[in-house]
Parts: sequence; C-alpha cells; structure tokens
Amino acid sequence: QVQLVESGGGSAQAGGSLRLSCVASGSIYRNTYMGWFRQAPGNEREAVASISFVDGNTAYVDSVKGRFTISREAAEKTLYLQMNSLRPEDTAMYFCAAGIRYPGEVDVTWDSWGQGTQVTVSS
Repeated sequence: QVQLVESGGGSAQAGGSLRLSCVASGSIYRNTYMGWFRQAPGNEREAVASISFVDGNTAYVDSVKGRFTISREAAEKTLYLQMNSLRPEDTAMYFCAAGIRYPGEVDVTWDSWGQGTQVTVSS
C-alpha cells in the first residue's frame, strides 16, 4: 500500500479556484493509478478524476470536465487537482487515492486512501 497525505483544501467563492495536492510515500508500480474522490454529506463517495501514474492517461467525471485538471509529478510522487470555475455543488470532502489496475481487469482496485481535505464553495 501507499501512504497518502492531502493538502490545499479550503473555501472559495463560486467561480474561484483551488489546488489540491497529495504526496505519496511507498512503492509506485507501472500499473499504479492515483485519483481524487469526493463525498458530500448524505451522498456516496464519487470518483472525480484519475491518472495513470506512469504514463499520465487521465479520466474525469462529466461534471468536472473542462474545469478540473488532474496531474502528477512522478519524481516527487505528488498528485494535484487544479479546480477552476468552482461551483457550490463541488463542496465536499476530497480524498486522494491510489490503486492498481490488475492485468485483464478494466477497473482500478483502490486500496490506499488519504485522510481527506475539505473544499467549500459559496455562492
């Protein structure tokens, strides 16, 4: 497993920006993926964005496409989420996660989680 520590959450006005960071410690393999998830009170946790840590391929939930950008600094084992044009509905606890896509499988098995960082967007 990988240890993950997030930072960068906080409050913003609608239309504003925030940048989340997540530092990983432990082994990063060729089939390691990292991602950002979020959970608002009363809602299920949802995947926001993911990235293949080795080749940089990305995926986003439709609601954040064009507004959020996931990236990583491989040498520093650091994951980022740049959030622009924030909306009140983006308010949630954001979690960094790491996982493995095993051979022959489509989905990533997410097995490491950070402690979460709160993002609050006011209108």
